[in-house]
Amino acid sequence: MLRRGTLLAGAATVALYLVATVAPAVAASAPPAPQPPAAMLDALQRDLGLTAEQAVQRLANEHRAAASEAALTKELGAEYAGAWLNGDASQLSVATTDAADAGAIRAKGAQPVIVSRSLASLDAVKAKLDGASAEAKAGASLWYVDVTTNSVVVLAGDQAAGEALAAAAGADRGVVKVVLSTEKPEAFINIIGGNAYYIGGSRCSIGFSARRGTAPGFVTAGHCGRAGAATTNPSGSFYGSSFPGNDYAWVSTPGHTVTPYVRGSGGANVTVRGSTQASVGASICRSGSTTGWRCGVIQQHNASVRYSQGTVSGLTRTSACAQPGDSGGSFISGSQAQGVTSGGSGNCSVGGTTYHQPVNEILSAYGLTLVTG
Repeated sequence: MLRRGTLLAGAATVALYLVATVAPAVAASAPPAPQPPAAMLDALQRDLGLTAEQAVQRLANEHRAAASEAALTKELGAEYAGAWLNGDASQLSVATTDAADAGAIRAKGAQPVIVSRSLASLDAVKAKLDGASAEAKAGASLWYVDVTTNSVVVLAGDQAAGEALAAAAGADRGVVKVVLSTEKPEAFINIIGGNAYYIGGSRCSIGFSARRGTAPGFVTAGHCGRAGAATTNPSGSFYGSSFPGNDYAWVSTPGHTVTPYVRGSGGANVTVRGSTQASVGASICRSGSTTGWRCGVIQQHNASVRYSQGTVSGLTRTSACAQPGDSGGSFISGSQAQGVTSGGSGNCSVGGTTYHQPVNEILSAYGLTLVTG
């Protein structure tokens, strides 16, 4: 776990830190992708090693893939077992437990993959790991449903620690795969001055503008402040905050104007159009007050991460880098809001892994409406 600083909240001190060539029917049914901002294209080229043409094509593919995945999730129902894009986002694979679904999957321009376990059954196994004791989780860094292997993966420093978590949870060892890793996630925060917003002497980053009824405010990371904590620049207060378990918060900012923008590279603004969840394998960019715009790809959804303060579940794991002070900042894929920065491993000098709390869960938890353009 990278240790970069502390966040003071009340009396507590928190240490933080698809297209297989998309079928014509799919292209016709999916709305056209919005024109990507130049700042996003620049960041994708820099961080994913793409040309400008490749970046535009990738975003268009991902836009169509998200529409196909959403439709197939509903159509396949209990047989649905997840979806993912290949390395260059040119092919969406959709898994199912019923071979009879193959035709419906191909009709949406995706490649069918027949597996033995549904996504619901994998989520149920992961839920058992979530429910294990803190002692059982002590040797693991994170755990998640890996739709690409139809399994639940536990990352741990040694094999015995990962197996101990699975055993303590009573999880089926045929489903759980232990992977050795040196990752030590921690939530990003920094006790230094900067831009974004402040909680006393600490700094975090704004996620997305949102309203609760007519009240303006923004969503951010829960580890940035407890309920009732005051903020400055902009002035407001934490109306609600959850950490650990979750890592999200809603900051109410009376008198301030909310906008549908996320600040991109060079100060350019990216307009938020919605909050449709992007597929595993899709590109994603994040904005924070320390490292600005950084991009990567979505590696897994629904990961549980063990920070020193406790476990946070339901996070999305990405290869976009971040550093202390980026906490709470925006994750966006194309024009769709994805989540707020929670924590990670590594940094933007040597590369790293970063996790975000999905934005739709935050909106639902506090009865918020995302501000969109």
